[in-house]
Amino acid sequence: MYKIGFDNEKYISMQSEHIRNRIDQFGGKLYLEFGGKLFDDYHAARVLPGFAPDSKIRMLIQLKEQAEIVIAINANDIEKNKVRGDLGITYDLDTLRLIDAFRSFGLYVGSVVLTRWQDQPAAIKFQKRLESLGLRVYRHYTIPGYPSDIDRIVSDEGYGLNDYIETSRSLVIVTAPGPGSGKMATCMSQLYHDHKRGIQSGYAKFETFPIWNLPLKHPVNVAYEAATADLNDMNMIDPFHLEAYGVTTVNYNRDVEIFPVVNAMFRKISGASPYKSPTDMGVNMAGNCIIDDDAVRYAANMEIVRRYYHALSDQRKNGEDTHSSDKLKLIMQSAGIDVEYRKVALAALQKSESTGGKPAVAIELADGRTVTGKTSRLLGAASAALLNALKVMAEIDDRIDLISPEILEPITNLKVKTLGSSNPRLHPNEVLIALAICAVNDPIAAKAQEQLANLRNCEMHSSVILSGSDEHTLKKLGLRLTCEPQYESKRLYHGY
Repeated sequence: MYKIGFDNEKYISMQSEHIRNRIDQFGGKLYLEFGGKLFDDYHAARVLPGFAPDSKIRMLIQLKEQAEIVIAINANDIEKNKVRGDLGITYDLDTLRLIDAFRSFGLYVGSVVLTRWQDQPAAIKFQKRLESLGLRVYRHYTIPGYPSDIDRIVSDEGYGLNDYIETSRSLVIVTAPGPGSGKMATCMSQLYHDHKRGIQSGYAKFETFPIWNLPLKHPVNVAYEAATADLNDMNMIDPFHLEAYGVTTVNYNRDVEIFPVVNAMFRKISGASPYKSPTDMGVNMAGNCIIDDDAVRYAANMEIVRRYYHALSDQRKNGEDTHSSDKLKLIMQSAGIDVEYRKVALAALQKSESTGGKPAVAIELADGRTVTGKTSRLLGAASAALLNALKVMAEIDDRIDLISPEILEPITNLKVKTLGSSNPRLHPNEVLIALAICAVNDPIAAKAQEQLANLRNCEMHSSVILSGSDEHTLKKLGLRLTCEPQYESKRLYHGY
């Protein structure tokens, strides 16, 4: 059952004010390293029910007169054509996508910095493309001995060789298309060059997770470990903060491990460090905006189980090893939960068993009711479950067909006889188009279609792995899908 546990408006107001205060702390110039996703942060929306996926962008819009964005991209990632797993596009193309997205919100993108520059041919080509589009491009070079050789890094032979990024606003947000892009090094390089020019500036870090002022084993923080199981990230008590203030806070291993290096860089650049701990460097206020801890704990535990199912499915689809799923199983055990925590999965399996093992899908609605669907001659299980859920939410008699067989049959014939599909059953996207057509003249179909928005944040589980196109459609509807790690058939190719 979906229940709000996070005050989104309080978060936007408190977060923007906290960043303003940090700008003032450093005399009016702040380089803010932005980790994670600036928009479309669906992980945060899942574990903090009430958090809007675009919350961070909305927060930055309040600061847009002060803010400019610098996008960092690793030149090696350009050379290797590195692909974002969630979007299926390369990092260089995602850089263009990010620029368009930021501009659509009225945010100023000042420049792009190509890090780890070593004259890579693909990076040279990308720089020319960016410049042809009117963007300013800077180069930051690979520094031998990074990050341990502080004397070299903080010198004219280290940061001093990097291009100085010309910025014009008090808040410089450094973001990237993915991890390992050199965001922190970009910020520190700028501090070095600013100091040489007599410009007062500072550095801070924005990471939503782990949430520093929640307990180490709070489900929200455990869910972050689950989300980064493939990276081997680990939450831990910040020992520097505990020693300095006697207060227990949570950070993650990479920030804790790098803090002595960052601290040494601060001292080398300006003679003193403004921070006593990695927690001090952060500006995240999300933990102060939780209004229902029980709702948040439930949502985070559900996310842990979803991550486990996703790992199992990826393992089945891609032939990956069991590292991620094994780690996630341990995380579930430490959280005191298992797959039975996900009631919608049990409902899907029970429906499949009752129909002789045919594929089945279950949807748990926002009010806690569960609706199921099974594979039939004309509809796939996911499509059937969608229509059944719409009927339940619209209070339409289950015996009524939202889409008559007279409409479904011609679509099926078109798929098979004309388009050569081997699967005659309608996918969710095809069913939604058919429903939209019926809704033009059928008030009952129109009533059902009006309920589509209410599917957002509902839980969904399939007894078999669904096709990529099905997953894409269901994700767009806001359904939180998991699948059993098995295919409907024994075919080797499942790209239908």
